[in-house]
Amino acid sequence: QVQLVESGGGSVEAGGSLRLSCAHSGYPYSSYCLGWFRQAPGKEREGVAAIASDGTTNYARSVMGRFTISQDNSKTRENARNTLYLQMSSLRAEDTSVYYCAAVKSSAQYCSDFWSQGSRFNAWGQGTQVTVSS
Repeated sequence: QVQLVESGGGSVEAGGSLRLSCAHSGYPYSSYCLGWFRQAPGKEREGVAAIASDGTTNYARSVMGRFTISQDNSKTRENARNTLYLQMSSLRAEDTSVYYCAAVKSSAQYCSDFWSQGSRFNAWGQGTQVTVSS
């Protein structure tokens, strides 16, 4: 079973930067969609960014130009280590949320069409808190 573990959250002043990481044990499919979502108290879950297995990326308009999603699929001799990243810059108070990474077996086209819909993903991390003070 795929396990996703986020890290890198914390508190930062507005205008600052953070990088979130999501370590996963290696998604067992050659085609997949990996995404970052966030949810603030009292608000609905929001798709932030996603990357398909072919490298295609998608972003929410609210983070475009400020956030970058990427992945590292380096393999060690013992096992395959895969990490999903979300580099966040020019952070704003409204970026304050719990951030989750998620994964689903998916074609690149499916990822582009449905990446922002959390219900389409079937593996989730536990979340990491990001707090931006103004």
